[in-house]
Amino acid sequence: MKRWLRKDSSAALMFLVPSGIGFSLFYIIPFAMGVYYSFMDSSIDSQFVGLDNYRELLASESFHKAASNTFNFTAVSVPVMLALSLGLAMLLNQNVYIRSWLRTAYVLPLVVPVASIILIWQILLDWNGSLNAWLSYFGFERVDWMKTDAARTVVIVVYLWKNVGYNIILFLAGLQQIPKDYYETAQVEGAGRFRQFGNITLVYLTPTMFFVIIMSILNSFKVFRETYLIAGDYPHDSIYMLQHYMNNMFMSLDIQKLTAAATIMVGCILLIVSVLFMLERRFRQFME
Repeated sequence: MKRWLRKDSSAALMFLVPSGIGFSLFYIIPFAMGVYYSFMDSSIDSQFVGLDNYRELLASESFHKAASNTFNFTAVSVPVMLALSLGLAMLLNQNVYIRSWLRTAYVLPLVVPVASIILIWQILLDWNGSLNAWLSYFGFERVDWMKTDAARTVVIVVYLWKNVGYNIILFLAGLQQIPKDYYETAQVEGAGRFRQFGNITLVYLTPTMFFVIIMSILNSFKVFRETYLIAGDYPHDSIYMLQHYMNNMFMSLDIQKLTAAATIMVGCILLIVSVLFMLERRFRQFME
């Protein structure tokens, strides 16, 4: 027993046990119960109905709209987030004027409370808000931003503004780990900037980029908070997300559809992450 306690693995396990217990109580067990209820007809005196709840869910037009909007939002916002955060990180990695001030500015959205952020965006995007006042001043027509298709663009901008700072920090850490000797050698051999970026920067940033992509996808599924506070329970059709659908099912106490939708969403996220792991593993084998 004493010999086992002296091992590093046993010490690590003892430190992880409290976190594991909390994670199980507040995440794993509730999710397992949710999956269980998704196969029942009710949460009280329930009877097993198999996949009936999933069939009813997949036949729902509201669910189709929410799922397609969520997929489209992720497909557009994540690549834009990746390109924008990497570009800004490379810029901040250079000897740019007021570099430290810019780093602080990009990180500030991470520490500002969401309620304060939403108040600012509401003042900016309201029908009588600042943005429409500027448009009117320059002779353009006012836009009801949150009640037209422009709402999708607004949500993407809010998502980028909120999360780009975190990704910049990660990319900066990865860029600073790349030895400068590699770039100097490439310059001596005549390699241009694009070739250096493709053969050095992207190669050594692969682990960081892989993590950033996963976190960006997960954060894109959590954009409901900002959208809900800006547009309410039933926003414009273009920004009606899976989280809106599940929130409305919760408000109507339709626990079966709620748990079935949550199970499908988690399954899709796990599938996406598994595919990314497979691609990252193959890329590493190809580079080796």
